[in-house]
Amino acid sequence: SDCCGFHSLPLQKNEPPLDKGFLPWLGHALEFGKDAAKFLGRMKEKHGDIFTVRVAGHYVTVLLDPNSFDSVLNDTVCFDFSRIKNQLLKRIFSLQLPNVQPTSERNWMKQHFQGLSLFKFSSCMNTHLQNLLLSNNKGCGPSEWRQDGLFSLCYSLLFRAGYLTLFERRDNSAEVYKEFRKFDDLLTKLARCMLKREERKAANSSRERLWELLSPGCLSGGSQGNSWQQSYHRFLQEEGIDAEMQKKAALLQLWTTQCNAGPAAFWLLGFLLTHPEAMEAVKSEIRGLSALQDTSLQHPLISLLEAHSTPVFDSVLSETLRLTAAVMINREVVQDKILRLANGQEYHLRRGDRVCLFPFISPQTDPQIHQEPQVFKYDRFLNEDMTVKDTFYKDGKMLKYGTMPWGAGRNSCVGKEFAVTTIKQFVFLLMTHLDLEMCNPKAKLPPVNPSRYGFGMLQPDGDLQVRYRLKRTQHEI
Repeated sequence: SDCCGFHSLPLQKNEPPLDKGFLPWLGHALEFGKDAAKFLGRMKEKHGDIFTVRVAGHYVTVLLDPNSFDSVLNDTVCFDFSRIKNQLLKRIFSLQLPNVQPTSERNWMKQHFQGLSLFKFSSCMNTHLQNLLLSNNKGCGPSEWRQDGLFSLCYSLLFRAGYLTLFERRDNSAEVYKEFRKFDDLLTKLARCMLKREERKAANSSRERLWELLSPGCLSGGSQGNSWQQSYHRFLQEEGIDAEMQKKAALLQLWTTQCNAGPAAFWLLGFLLTHPEAMEAVKSEIRGLSALQDTSLQHPLISLLEAHSTPVFDSVLSETLRLTAAVMINREVVQDKILRLANGQEYHLRRGDRVCLFPFISPQTDPQIHQEPQVFKYDRFLNEDMTVKDTFYKDGKMLKYGTMPWGAGRNSCVGKEFAVTTIKQFVFLLMTHLDLEMCNPKAKLPPVNPSRYGFGMLQPDGDLQVRYRLKRTQHEI
């Protein structure tokens, strides 16, 4: 709702500093959408850890003190996410799920992404990744190099393997991937209502084609009655959602489950390729695991990764996500609230305004928490004894959150374990099956696409050209 009326009143004495911007109604919307990290970093320098900005008719209080995040995350009486979420679902996916309770949906997800189901999915994902990796190189001799963009390679393989695992349709994964990438490229503009006429036509066309490709009739080929996708349809039916909305909800689930793993794997491999010391440390760890692995099915990769710790890889992944996961946690203030910060200061928040937490700025790239925060350091999350380093400090106080790529509290990502296992499997398979190198040894990683801040994993603006070939001897790393 438009809250401009409230803020025609003068600031009350204990409200956060207000920065309206120069444009009526729009305020800072254009700058926020163009590069949220740059804009909010500038506002933090100007106003400190809490301030309110006007963004397209909304007044958004931005909180950048990680020690105070829990005062927002744990209060479900004054802060609500459902209206913001429903607005985005309608805008991006043309989807309305009025009857679905967040807790019942979360519980349904937990059934599938934990315990035995998680192991089943991870094993299935591993099989599909291996098959796609080998079929991708079919007909190539051991000495024959192939060239591709690393982002394109990672996204394509991980998306198709994920689609085959969860949607179980065998023959249209390449078409779904191609259409999905078109849709995903326009998604941030869809969410912000910033599409030009031609872009809107393209987004609508991709969305409709994806609904068609993901419809139950289309997906039935080769599926079993207990597939993840069919289980999701049954869940929606039980929640009273009609067939039309079920079809649209399939695209939401496709995006939610498949939009992050490919970009995360790209950044991780990109950092390794451009940091030889980090690459050697990971390869050394994989060599240790490979020595244990029998290539027969008695010791599949998934079991090996479960049974043995991989502290170097885990640190590399944490460091990658620290630099490239840019989640925004948004809430609507549904009743006036006195927000007490960790330092004891209190601020009055008005009903109808919004609150935004952006962990990418702090804790993730905060120089008071992480030394040289823009630099990739593969061992940043490792102690000297090779155990996980998970204690970080700011102003002498220990932080609850040193990095927050998965969100936090009751809204943290349910699929975290599946995502971590998937990325780990993918990187280990790539390194044990392929020789992979940059086409230009001096190349640098492309910059991030700044419009993607707030939408999960960042994506590159450009790609990193690589060449790869099947190894002559598997596991010769």
